[in-house]
Amino acid sequence: MNKARAQRIALSIQQELGDMLQRDVKDPRIGFVSITHIELSRDLSVAKVFVSHFGSKEEAEASLAGLKSATPFLRGEVARRLHLRLAPQLDFRLDTSIVESMHIQDILRQLPNRK
Repeated sequence: MNKARAQRIALSIQQELGDMLQRDVKDPRIGFVSITHIELSRDLSVAKVFVSHFGSKEEAEASLAGLKSATPFLRGEVARRLHLRLAPQLDFRLDTSIVESMHIQDILRQLPNRK
């Protein structure tokens, strides 16, 4: 598989999923999530969708459960909107990189200034 094509498809999937989460999915558990990035397998059969959620750990887990229950709808819509014969399986995962970077920044702020 051409790597540039896979990246274009991953970006298109990210844009379409973001649009669907804002407009089409009505599950109240999902709340406000943002798709940070997508890792698409070489054969385009699996898309790991990384999402970030600001809130408590329980709210993030509830959002993830809501996304997993909406997966069949989202997968079908992705295939339809992007004109794909076979839609990739969507594997939603929490992206903790933003929370981790904020934690590292807090630690760095607490260090004494050395001049």
